Amino acid sequence: MNKHLLIVANTPSENTRALAHATLTGCNHPDIESVDAIHIPPLEVTADDVLRADGIILGTTENFGYMSGELKTFFDRIYYPVIEQKQGTPYALYVRAGLDGTGTLSAVQRIVTGLRWKSICEPVLLHGKYQADFVSQCESLGTLMAASLDAGIA
Repeated sequence: MNKHLLIVANTPSENTRALAHATLTGCNHPDIESVDAIHIPPLEVTADDVLRADGIILGTTENFGYMSGELKTFFDRIYYPVIEQKQGTPYALYVRAGLDGTGTLSAVQRIVTGLRWKSICEPVLLHGKYQADFVSQCESLGTLMAASLDAGIA
């Protein structure tokens, strides 16, 4: 039975769409056989989507030193419906930060701490002017998360 990996990432620009796509591409690495990954925009994700997920990758832009409004709305809608059933859910995070990203990281980490989700790696901070390397970092993050689920270590 395949595991379900949910990518919840806001994509307000061509560059952020490329990051979400790269993350999904990484999740679908040909060596990973038992993980089904899907990207659903934050405003479209339901609590049932989260309840079905065996792992979650969060992606957000830094907006005014905070996470995107879309990701915050996602958390507002799913927090209480999933809090008891999804404790221990493995997650990963990437932040597309124009500033330093610390406020965004802190805000997301406070919420996932309350949900009692467990991070599989350090957050990927894509800082400063957009760089082509950001795409490969997101692809690697997707592969790491999916491989961890596939191997049963996440």
